[in-house]
Amino acid sequence: MSPQSEHSGPRKLPTTAYEIKDGETFTPLTYGETLTEFTWKAVITGIILGVIFGAANTYLGLMAGLTISTSIPVAVLTVVTFRVFTVAGFRHSILESNISQTVGSASSSVASGVLFTIPALFIWGLNPAWAQITLLAMAGGLIGVLFMIPLRRYLIKREHGTLPYPEGMACAEVLVAAEGGGKQAHGVFWGIGVGMLFQLITQGFKVVKSAWEVGLPFKASISAKVNAPLLGVGYILGIRIATVMVAGGALSSVIIIPLINLWGQGQTAPVFPETELLIRDMTSGQIWDRYIRYIGAGAVATAGIITLIKSIPTMVESFKLGLGQLSQRVGNAVSAVDRTDRDLSFRTVGIILGIILLVLAVTPGLLGYLESFPARALAALCIGIFAFFFVTVSSRIVGLVGVTSNPTSGMTIATLLGTSMVFYLMGWTDTVGKATALMVGTAVCIAASIAGDTSQDLKTGFILGATPYKQQIGELIGVITSAGFVCLVIIVLNQGTPGGLGGEELPAPQAVLMKLVIDGVLDQSLPWALILIGAGIASVAALFKIPTLAFAVGVYLPLSTMGAVFLGGLLRWYLGRNQDPVTKERRREKGVLFGSGLVGGGGLTGVVLAVWVVAARRGEPIAGFPPNVPEWASMLLAAATIGLILGIMGYYAKRTDA
Repeated sequence: MSPQSEHSGPRKLPTTAYEIKDGETFTPLTYGETLTEFTWKAVITGIILGVIFGAANTYLGLMAGLTISTSIPVAVLTVVTFRVFTVAGFRHSILESNISQTVGSASSSVASGVLFTIPALFIWGLNPAWAQITLLAMAGGLIGVLFMIPLRRYLIKREHGTLPYPEGMACAEVLVAAEGGGKQAHGVFWGIGVGMLFQLITQGFKVVKSAWEVGLPFKASISAKVNAPLLGVGYILGIRIATVMVAGGALSSVIIIPLINLWGQGQTAPVFPETELLIRDMTSGQIWDRYIRYIGAGAVATAGIITLIKSIPTMVESFKLGLGQLSQRVGNAVSAVDRTDRDLSFRTVGIILGIILLVLAVTPGLLGYLESFPARALAALCIGIFAFFFVTVSSRIVGLVGVTSNPTSGMTIATLLGTSMVFYLMGWTDTVGKATALMVGTAVCIAASIAGDTSQDLKTGFILGATPYKQQIGELIGVITSAGFVCLVIIVLNQGTPGGLGGEELPAPQAVLMKLVIDGVLDQSLPWALILIGAGIASVAALFKIPTLAFAVGVYLPLSTMGAVFLGGLLRWYLGRNQDPVTKERRREKGVLFGSGLVGGGGLTGVVLAVWVVAARRGEPIAGFPPNVPEWASMLLAAATIGLILGIMGYYAKRTDA
């Protein structure tokens, strides 16, 4: 065993970990070393942290419609736990810490897929059994991990330097900084402290408005969230991607919303999907929620199709490689591949995928409530096709925007549209057909979500020099062990919360939206015009060679989210302009360290606040914004808070000490 202490002195990631210039190659941090990696200590620690974070994320998602990326919080808590083990005489390596965070982070992706869809079953009054939704969640998670495996060598390895995978890089920074200690860890841990402080102020005690916003004529607005993690993500991404994304958000908030508002002035009846308010009586937020969501979903779905078409050569190459391995003996294949480039075998992946889809097809009562085998087989086929597609899309998109901004709900909407259309043609338009379509969406949603998480984890492993197949096994373990707890939380909250899921206390907004989509298709009441507008926007972006997925994500997500990311990227550009290469690189490195800490600290605080909500059973985490404060004063305070966070990050990045 090679413990961590065998490596003397702190080390840091090289410049090639972030970007590759012509003639350069990247060497993983621990390349050539023999370190402990896949141990029971690492796996069990990851399982425990995953269960805790999965439960907290489930409640938070049902209440607010969003979840927190847990890779970095799990990594930080793993470091703390392992240091306790070290004091007790147990030694560990950085690769063990990486396995722990790989296992633990899977829970947030499972939680996202479950809470975005399954609550709709309870709203329909079907009350599915715990075993039914647990097995479905496991199936979706396993499919997502397995479909991503053939893509790793290309998305993670060959696209290194092109796809940044921000959470994966941030997680690697956290683990390296924790191993090095001393000044090397300053940036990350100062960032964690600042991130926790400001997240507590903004999301906990709520003494600052959640977003800075300036209203413009015709219900247009510009805004940015007062959110330290998003500012950190923007610094990690850089100005180019951040600008493309904020452009998509600006298109929605500054152009499309005013156009809808102007058009709606002459309408004398509500325009579907709104059924009560006239457009002229709606706020910009209500217009965004009722109309822009569908436009964004159409844009994301179309951008995904374009991305898939562009990815066909890469995917064909992946499967040619896998098929080539089938003709070789396992022993020869293993010995011919370096440890840091060794995946689960193509044969193993194919067999497990086939078994999962077969079980879904032949098991009565597992996939929805359809009694006939042909119907279940068709539903299982839909899962296989849509999961394959969106796993590819998700694995790429998180490389650009990170797991936190991954438009999983948009992919789920696209899946539900396709599946519901098939079911409509088959005549399965009753509640049983709707529930089965939703369960197809559940499996695909979890698959796309877990594929994004797996991609980030494999990026961390690639940087550190981990063994890919051991991480892939860790992801499978994380899915299996967290699915049951997440589904149990769903059932308990439905039974123990006044009004149940979909009620005032736990509105489950994402699941309600998915229900609306299915009802719309099967009852022939979907706003296709809005979806086609989104498809047209994505097509025009592709025509002008704008990064389509990043732009479509900007259209789909609120401008306040994209605005915060843009400000972080703008700060990185400002600090590097007119600087010599050495100074520019030092500021980038220090800022990325600090930004990684902001992401980690914000995530940790979010989990703590979610646990507080669960324990206290309150509608608000801790407090609320002080009443009777003039709007101009609250916006000034929000702007000052954003400026303060950026100022602290900029100050740290400009420090000249080593």
